[in-house]
Amino acid sequence: MTTSQQPVVLTTGSIEASDEEVVDANVSVVDAMHKELLHTDEMSPVALRSYYVDFYLTQSLEGGFAQYVFTSLDRDETDTLIREGMAAMGATAHLDLFNRTVEAFEDLSEEDEERYLDGGLDEDEESSDGVRGMEELDGEFEELLETENITALNAAWLRGQEALLVLDEEELKAHIERLVALIPDLAERQAKADAEALENAPEFEIIIRELCDIAGYALQKITMGDPNYLHHGEKMLAWHFSTDHGDFIMVEEDDEAFMINPQTQEIVAAVEFEDADEDLVDA
Repeated sequence: MTTSQQPVVLTTGSIEASDEEVVDANVSVVDAMHKELLHTDEMSPVALRSYYVDFYLTQSLEGGFAQYVFTSLDRDETDTLIREGMAAMGATAHLDLFNRTVEAFEDLSEEDEERYLDGGLDEDEESSDGVRGMEELDGEFEELLETENITALNAAWLRGQEALLVLDEEELKAHIERLVALIPDLAERQAKADAEALENAPEFEIIIRELCDIAGYALQKITMGDPNYLHHGEKMLAWHFSTDHGDFIMVEEDDEAFMINPQTQEIVAAVEFEDADEDLVDA
């Protein structure tokens, strides 16, 4: 688990604001650190636990414990962070309910687990004690919020930390930049993040990135899709994007895609689709 001694960081605009704004400020800071490729062991342990307690609250309010299960990437680690956070902030009733809910979910049969995650039982389905038990626990969660305000406890816990930094937006940016500068394998993390992003990218983005590589330009931003772009007198979908050499568009025509300068109509780069799976090759 986490070993970092980093402080909790809150913004000057949040520290005296509502409990919700304090918790949201911590969430925003942790999100910003994740975005800059900091690992959990390089962040404040208190901030992380607060973050995941709020994550659990948000998901459960939207869709019960099932929603939390769907959206958790690593249940073992996340469950532990939530338990530790609830215990530290004094949310004892929520901790007890969380433990009972996790246990009940783990006791479900494979069929009942699928039913619960799919939205529970329909009125005409046979009774299932397991699924109905989970639905009752979801109802208990909502009732408990009226007697144990977990957001208020979370905010008080954050405000009460001895290791607490209160920074304005510019100071926060500089603080995160200093932490990033200490990352020993930053280049490797960036390469891994880029590869994962490309793997999950939509087809048009993959094509645009390939075109930029061929042209030797650095893609900065894909700005919009235009379904009414006229190419050789025909309407077709064009994607507008910006690079370090200016703005361009991408259009697909039969088995090729083109990177076009919208001002001169010059074709800067082209790729063709090699096969039905649309593996790209330089045109």
